[in-house]
Amino acid sequence: MRIGIVCYPTFGGSGVLATELGKALAQEGHSVHFITYQQPVRLTEFLPNLYYHEVQVPTYPLFDFPPYETALASTMVDVIRNHELDLLHVHYAIPHASAAYMAKQILRSEGKDIPVITTLHGTDITLVGRDKTYEPVVTFSINQSDAITAVSENLRQETLNHFKIKKPIEVIHNFVDTARFRRKPIDAFRQVLAPKGEKIVVHASNFRKIKRIPDVVRIFAALRAAVPAKLLFVGDGPERSTAEELSRELGVFDCVRFVGKQDQIEDILSIADLFLLTSEYESFGLAALEAMAAGVPVISTDAGGLGEINIDGKTGFTCAVGDVAGMSQRAIELLTDESMLQRFREAAREQAGAFDLSRILPVYEALYNKVIK
Repeated sequence: MRIGIVCYPTFGGSGVLATELGKALAQEGHSVHFITYQQPVRLTEFLPNLYYHEVQVPTYPLFDFPPYETALASTMVDVIRNHELDLLHVHYAIPHASAAYMAKQILRSEGKDIPVITTLHGTDITLVGRDKTYEPVVTFSINQSDAITAVSENLRQETLNHFKIKKPIEVIHNFVDTARFRRKPIDAFRQVLAPKGEKIVVHASNFRKIKRIPDVVRIFAALRAAVPAKLLFVGDGPERSTAEELSRELGVFDCVRFVGKQDQIEDILSIADLFLLTSEYESFGLAALEAMAAGVPVISTDAGGLGEINIDGKTGFTCAVGDVAGMSQRAIELLTDESMLQRFREAAREQAGAFDLSRILPVYEALYNKVIK
């Protein structure tokens, strides 16, 4: 198949999932064409049947805001024409689904029908999409898609609750390449970060307010009072300065490392003992799944779709949003009981296996064949 994938090229879950899916499809022999405004961060290796098309948005004094959606639709049309694509798979409804609808209509006027699959990822539905500024267009463009998927059962239900969707929504969970995240023996790396045998706690995100970054710092401060530990913040974003300031106020700044955006997150997870995810909402929780694939137990909120992957009392613990005391206590219990920690490590790896790439990829391929026919 010749497949066009439209996504955000960032470290966010939708961009990561779309990029990893495209790479896996290319390795299976399909021709995959990424269409976005810059090269996706996870698109690092060369494959002869994997292509990247940059959306160029000219700037003119007339426009206060460059019309990206129009440029995106035009680029879609150009790529579909020149490379004879069989379908478009757009990730994150805004603005990709509406741009795909425009491209579809242009091509239909020329006698070509291009199927469009829209995958919903989270805040395109639960936050941005509900805004009255966008809601009519979001609803219309989703309904005009030939197939709709959501990354969790929770997100599917949220979509049906808040939008008048007239077509079925198929749940295809996010996936992880468990072989890539298999724990590696890199003790020298751990020794540099935790020279006195401290436990290593990791949080990875885009540091937006919805991630509740201050809760991570507060949980770590409570843990640090009971257990020698180090905290690694992976990623970056608007809440970083808040986290730095709070770390100083709570006296743990010397035990916190901000390592920035990392392409090789699996190397960091290979030395981690615990993963913290304190989000107000997660449609799925791909970062948590990647940690579990590396055998790292997760302490998370019970928001959104997190309960579909992190099994409370087995692969980690789930607590209510904002329950810093509860999550702190669970972290202390886990990191002071080596027997429990080892059981949770094994259960986390086993649970991640249910979401392995080898299980999910054939589901997408079957959907592609269905919409093409």
